[in-house]
Amino acid sequence: MTLRQLEILRAVIRHQTTMAAGRLLGMSQPAVSNAVKQLEAQLGFPLFERINNRLFPTEAARLIHAESEPLFAQHAALEARLQELRQDKTGRLRLLATPPLGHGAIPQALARMLARQPRLRITFDVRRLDEVVEGVEGGLAELGVGLSLEERPGLAVRPLAESRMVCVCTPDHPLAREPVASPALLRPWPFIALEAGTRMGQAIRQAFAEAREPFQPAVEVRYTDTARALAESGVGIAVVDPFSARHRRQPLAVLPFEPTIRVTASAFWASRLPLSRPAEALLREIRDLLAQPDPAPAPSLHPISRNMREA
Repeated sequence: MTLRQLEILRAVIRHQTTMAAGRLLGMSQPAVSNAVKQLEAQLGFPLFERINNRLFPTEAARLIHAESEPLFAQHAALEARLQELRQDKTGRLRLLATPPLGHGAIPQALARMLARQPRLRITFDVRRLDEVVEGVEGGLAELGVGLSLEERPGLAVRPLAESRMVCVCTPDHPLAREPVASPALLRPWPFIALEAGTRMGQAIRQAFAEAREPFQPAVEVRYTDTARALAESGVGIAVVDPFSARHRRQPLAVLPFEPTIRVTASAFWASRLPLSRPAEALLREIRDLLAQPDPAPAPSLHPISRNMREA
């Protein structure tokens, strides 16, 4: 039996006439009658007793009807879920990000989204950039967010905001009175460096080399979030990306760092697949948050136009 045959059988049992069943199913009365006769011939036993122009189901028909009801219940549930998806009432988003935005703007953006779409289901994790890229390429996540991502085959990249590296220290530090921080100005103070194996760590070392200043960090860390937290605690001075500087838990002085080291926040996904509505909505929220001014005197973040051509 096909699902369509079950649907016809169900309608006739409920309405007892082929004419009423036809109106429900959008079929003519002769078409319903022929479908019932064909089904009875196919099964080899009668499904209805015909009394005074009405059809009364046999025991076999009632058994088939009862056994098939769970199928229609599942179908109704599926239709309801599809309607919810059409109306953006629910959905699922799998997301990976690196710490600079994963610990700052993204949680705020997700809070805004969930306030409007409480039935949205989100899977979110914060990892190193290479792990985020691998997760998106391998289908573990629909969307990745990271800093200064180089172009890669198979990934579509959308810049979200661009700015420059900044120097951070406690507000009462002597350096906080300077308009700009440079390698020469950092020499007297304990310096918190990013590991050489990171792109930003390499860029900072290059800046010191170009300024012909010795690079002698007191502490080395992998993540800019860690460097910023240590600077907040007064361990020393750090040069970090501006997104990590915004995510401070205590008062922090933020100065432009010279020479300029550009940094771009980008979202990326598998180019073979279109972005889902929740992913597009999240990117809008992140862009809006990054466009808001930072209360500390840090360099401005420049959101990238939504119409910018995707890589």
